Amino acid sequence: MAKDSKALVPIEEKHVDFYGDNIPAVLVQEDEEGDTLVYVPLRPLCDFLGLNWSAQTRRLRRDAVLTDMTSTVAVTATDGRQRSMICLPLDYLNGWLFGINASRVKEPLRDKVIRYQRECYRILADAFIDRPLPAGAPDSMTTLLQVREMGRAIMQMAEEQMAFERRLTSTESQLGETTIIVGDLTQRVITLEQRVAPGQPVTEEQASQISQAVKAVALVLTKKSGSSQFGAVYGELYRKFGITSYKMLPANRFDKAMKFLNDWHGSLEGEEPF
Repeated sequence: MAKDSKALVPIEEKHVDFYGDNIPAVLVQEDEEGDTLVYVPLRPLCDFLGLNWSAQTRRLRRDAVLTDMTSTVAVTATDGRQRSMICLPLDYLNGWLFGINASRVKEPLRDKVIRYQRECYRILADAFIDRPLPAGAPDSMTTLLQVREMGRAIMQMAEEQMAFERRLTSTESQLGETTIIVGDLTQRVITLEQRVAPGQPVTEEQASQISQAVKAVALVLTKKSGSSQFGAVYGELYRKFGITSYKMLPANRFDKAMKFLNDWHGSLEGEEPF
């Protein structure tokens, strides 16, 4: 199905947090002139959405356009090893996503499929468009970046609340549960507002340490459960520290975050990894 027999080698890899799912995406240099293209491996998305991979590969073969656009790319898997994965260029990802009939997936995953169809392309595109702020950038740029992240978090919370309300089965339960959720939503928004300008976020080195600590915990949990737990570990870290990305963690909370992750790993393995 993939048009290249030899796997393409990316020049940049990212794992993008999408509502707790750690989506891999890679940047590949297409030609000698330096033109690049973002590719997204499809197998991890199938796992996140509860889709049968064999059925999806058959669907790809039936689609003349998607079949022609697939490529095999060497992507770093959750165990740290590079594996050849069937990928689509980011510009064609929605073509595959919108071929999924949300009404035919399991009920708990329907809202998630719709969320992927609405937002996944934009979030992945933003991850490769954004670049680190240049040295000496004004504080206002950092604040605006944090405001944008807060907006995304508010949108995520609103999506979660709407999904919950659609699942309510009675007016009485709706009234009681909605009151609780609105209160929780309000408190979380207040917390985010307080963090708009809390000081400088963690450095790249500190962010790397957090990422490695998350990986250590997730690998142990994945081994125990048999399914990827990276999204769950990132989600718990974000919930505990009221952030939407580990790179936005205030520097003055770095030690607490590392202690939380190390203690978690220690409770699983009986020793601290860092």
